[in-house]
Amino acid sequence: MFTLSLMPNIIVNTMVLGVMYILTSLGFAFIFNMLSSVNLAHGALYMIAAYACYYFTVLLGVSSWVALILAAVLLAVIGLLLERFVFRLFFDNFDKIIMVGVALMTILQTAATIASGTKTLVIDRFAEGTLSLGTITVSNEKVVTFAVGLLLLLVSLYIVNRTALGRQMEAVSQDRLGAALQGIDINKVSAIICAIGCALAAIAGGMMGAYQGLSATMGDTMNLRILMLVMLAGAGSMNGIIITGLVMGFLDSLFPVLIQGNGASAAAIAIVVVILLIKPKGFFGHEM
Repeated sequence: MFTLSLMPNIIVNTMVLGVMYILTSLGFAFIFNMLSSVNLAHGALYMIAAYACYYFTVLLGVSSWVALILAAVLLAVIGLLLERFVFRLFFDNFDKIIMVGVALMTILQTAATIASGTKTLVIDRFAEGTLSLGTITVSNEKVVTFAVGLLLLLVSLYIVNRTALGRQMEAVSQDRLGAALQGIDINKVSAIICAIGCALAAIAGGMMGAYQGLSATMGDTMNLRILMLVMLAGAGSMNGIIITGLVMGFLDSLFPVLIQGNGASAAAIAIVVVILLIKPKGFFGHEM
């Protein structure tokens, strides 16, 4: 039952979930805007990064922080390979990119299921203890997860809005041929963005793996959130993703308090569907 005393926890969870949703969705949006490609395997990459982070700590004996960095590097390399052998090869071939995305998603999810079976796996926490803020007590894990996500979000926005790479991204997303004629190496820029996008998903996956635990279906859940978030924001709107990410985080924090079981997720999805029926272009962009 909802009471006002639960609002501080709802707000904290909104901030943590929201920043992780935003971080993962930015990687998806980078690829979509730059390459006009819908990467349906993005959620699976988020999931496999969480598993990689776990197995790095178990097999290599490294700390969760080192494992997170290794997982981000691994996913960045996978991003480079995807750009070279999928997005570049099948550019402007929507059907083939969708097929490859679904195939990769299925393969990665099956691999995770085989690796973990029915066991519940949890990455070692990135921070122990709690932080007291007046009458509110927050776990340091949530504080660190939010802080890391916020830092990476600010860095991503700085790259997009304040650097030469960001200007090249804008040029390529608007007109690839025109950007190439201006001397921009569009393949290099695309490869860098794919690497960054996948690395962001890896860091979100690792942090959420410690926060919520691992499951082979966590990628499906995140994929659904990514698609809803990007559609609500409107395709092409980076700033809109930030706002709608917080909205999705709020819905996913509030409804479990109001509704028990799977009904909470269904209610959030229903609200998004209704909004899209009213505003098919989303709030800040154009239709996908």
